[in-house]
Amino acid sequence: MASPEEKIERDPFDILHHDDDDHTPFASSTSATKVRPFNFETTVVDLRTSSAFNIRRISRSIYFVLIKAKINILLPFGPFAILLHYLTGHHGWVFFFTLLGITPLAERLGYATEQLAFYTGPTVGGLLNATFGNATEMIISIYALKSNMIRVVQQSLLGSILSNMLLVLGCAFFTGGIVHYKKVQVFDKAAAVVNSGLLLMAVMGILFPAVLYFTHTEVHEGKSVLSLSRFSSCIMLVAYASYLFFQLRSQQNVYTPVNEEGDNGENSDEEEELELTQWEAITWLAILTAWVSILSGYLVDAIQGASESLNMSVAFISVILLPIVGNAAEHASAIMFAVKDKLDITIGVAIGSSTQISMFVIPFCVVVGWCMGKEMDLNFQLFETATLFITVLVVAFMMQEGTSNYFKGLMLVLCYLIVAASFFVHVDNNKSGD
Repeated sequence: MASPEEKIERDPFDILHHDDDDHTPFASSTSATKVRPFNFETTVVDLRTSSAFNIRRISRSIYFVLIKAKINILLPFGPFAILLHYLTGHHGWVFFFTLLGITPLAERLGYATEQLAFYTGPTVGGLLNATFGNATEMIISIYALKSNMIRVVQQSLLGSILSNMLLVLGCAFFTGGIVHYKKVQVFDKAAAVVNSGLLLMAVMGILFPAVLYFTHTEVHEGKSVLSLSRFSSCIMLVAYASYLFFQLRSQQNVYTPVNEEGDNGENSDEEEELELTQWEAITWLAILTAWVSILSGYLVDAIQGASESLNMSVAFISVILLPIVGNAAEHASAIMFAVKDKLDITIGVAIGSSTQISMFVIPFCVVVGWCMGKEMDLNFQLFETATLFITVLVVAFMMQEGTSNYFKGLMLVLCYLIVAASFFVHVDNNKSGD
């Protein structure tokens, strides 16, 4: 079986690397044992050939990462937003163009992670997806934590969960149901049930600190909620690590849909193509992460000014607008797989991403804030916690039958519109009042 490196198409320049003696018809059998004298002209040609090969490889890598995908047309908006920041200082426009500039970077981060997963295997690949799959949200959250904007961190991560579960999954169900209106689309209930259980566990971890705070039943007032949040975050991280081990090692066959086993060989080339080498994927991950970090700093700095200039609350921007950036890749891929009648992958993209954020990213931010000396906790306030709880229940009921149709998708999208309207008229008390 060919290795991942052998799967990458052979470069036409490779033929120039063969020794001339191998193609010489008059070469004697003893010529291989003789030491060839140093030939300056041949060495120069080899160096030039090697340089041409490297240039071709770099150009090919740049094409796959920065040019091939249509969403890359938004990449220039990132530098443009930085220019606007220093030339005009208009926070509304800086915020808008930074959002546009980060959107393709989030999608390309997912692409580079998938390419690297070819070389690492399923176990390490799952860890990479858990880390870089929501790298945009994590980077924005860390920058907001540095600026002590804890409510922005909480609301943006909550918005990512709501967007994935209602908008992304709803659009996928609706589109797949319209395309395949003559049949009922089915998906594996086992993975959906496990993900629903993890989401309910996340709701439990977020609900208890809020109830403890608003019922004034803390043992140590002002400290018990923070201590409970940090303890619960560590438990949630352990639970998510156990889930990864369970999914990738102990119960692999449970998450392999029966109806996709026969199609795997036919469609693998269409869906997943190896286009980057291992070190190219690692290099692009580093470059894209650094660029997202730079733009995230300008995005966080412009949130407050954008709220005033656009006449929108910070809560609406954090819960509704910011998640659009991080979920752009999930939205496109979930719809694509639903159209191809591969709902198991759609569920993995939409619900799996929500599980990652609720059980990994949110507790991770609490631990990072702990290390930074920031009082980041799991008290998301009653309004946000109630919204998350009802959303998880609605989606769990929608998936309990293991079937999908366009009407279920329409209901999920309409539910998201209700949530968006609610946050548009919601005023955040910022924990100042009870």
